[in-house]
Amino acid sequence: MSAGGKGGSGPRPHNTGNKPAAASRRSGQSGGAGKGNPGSKPSAPASAREVALDVLVRVEQQGAYSNLLLGSSLQKAELSREDTGLATELVYGSLSRMITLDYVLGSFVSKGLAKLEPWVRSLLRMSLYQIMYLDRVPSHAAVNEAVNISKKRGHQGISGMVNGVLRSVLRAGELPVLPEGLSREERISILHSHPLWMVQRWSAEYGADTAEAMCAANNEPPAVSVRVNTTMISREAMLAELLASGLDAAESKVSPFGLVVRGGGNLALTSWYREGYLSVQDESSMLVAEAVAPEAGMKVLDCCAAPGGKSAHMGELMRDEGSILANDLHEHKAKLIAEQAARLGLECITTASGDALELGDSLQPESYDRILLDAPCSGLGVIRRKPDLKWRKQPGDVASVAALQLELLQSVSGLLKPGGVLVYSTCTTEQEENSRVVADFLDRNPGFAPVTFESAVWERLEGTALAAGAGMQLLPHHYGSDGFYIARLERRL
Repeated sequence: MSAGGKGGSGPRPHNTGNKPAAASRRSGQSGGAGKGNPGSKPSAPASAREVALDVLVRVEQQGAYSNLLLGSSLQKAELSREDTGLATELVYGSLSRMITLDYVLGSFVSKGLAKLEPWVRSLLRMSLYQIMYLDRVPSHAAVNEAVNISKKRGHQGISGMVNGVLRSVLRAGELPVLPEGLSREERISILHSHPLWMVQRWSAEYGADTAEAMCAANNEPPAVSVRVNTTMISREAMLAELLASGLDAAESKVSPFGLVVRGGGNLALTSWYREGYLSVQDESSMLVAEAVAPEAGMKVLDCCAAPGGKSAHMGELMRDEGSILANDLHEHKAKLIAEQAARLGLECITTASGDALELGDSLQPESYDRILLDAPCSGLGVIRRKPDLKWRKQPGDVASVAALQLELLQSVSGLLKPGGVLVYSTCTTEQEENSRVVADFLDRNPGFAPVTFESAVWERLEGTALAAGAGMQLLPHHYGSDGFYIARLERRL
């Protein structure tokens, strides 16, 4: 099996427009009825709801990735700022809450959801999401918009059914109504819309209360966070610029290099980003380079580097002095890393494309001061950003990737100098991929010792982050950031 990229670790552009992410979840500005036709090329501008419906249908029917498809769809639609926020909310909210929505709709759709046309099923989910979760969307507006779309897309029978189902929902009162006799895990699964196997797994690993907190956190919109390029500007000065521009920004509580921005829209479209002053990165992800703790002049290897945020952060920490080899399996992703380095003015980063499992054969043994293995993983720590991950993943995915992770860790460990540090990280919550992989590695390699709990990262986060074996585990509800695992291992021999 080859390795070099990571699954499920990229950012979810939850608030693709300039609408505040937190407000977007509860805002419910009406998108109005457009003349577009979901599922086909519109002859006139589509409404927010029509754009969202088209995305939802293609995610379900074609296996499209919600974050990528939504971004391209919004660019084509050229919606207003408010409607961009609404479309974004409807897509991610409907995907996040799908189990709950289907559970409720199952009581009102007489022939069953499975027998409906895909676009009708998605339209009902999207409309029910507005009724149940968007307080400022008038219920009658959500129903009327659904009926208008169904008339244009279908026929009078479908629009009548949609109208009848949604008006029956309105008359039903508080939803969902759960029957007696459900287990705690079953209730969590329905109320917080996570697959039952996932809830059971987390409940066994962390306890039912923590499992419920994780599921609830995964349904909240992610914060927009940026990493300041401290080779160009201090965090304090960058914060002052953001505030002076009228943005709601504050220092990250997780990373000393991060800022959290509310209402800033897509900061990758700003001059600050273009000129290299900041990078868009989750707060948890910023901890990894800090755990590596590279120093100026060191030789560093980033084994699975795309999209390059951690490589760039290490280059910034090294003050662009020394060398970083950023490897990724795919050549086009290696080019993206090089583009990031150029944007940030970092000359210490060189890129390579190849299988990370073969690095031990192609590079000189014991030649690196620091190694980062940000391993391919199940990605279950980033569900908040990519809610369709909940429906794509299966229990067996965790075990299969864990075997690869251990093989990778073993393969690259021989490239580390005695006295050097290897950091193993993942964006997942699963200990089978995290602490157990590291424990197996340490059992096989007595020359390595864990030093995670001697790091500045642990000193700052101890009391919130969990000690998980030889490493630390951040869960989604700890700081409202991604679930991440980080283990710092020192080569003693």
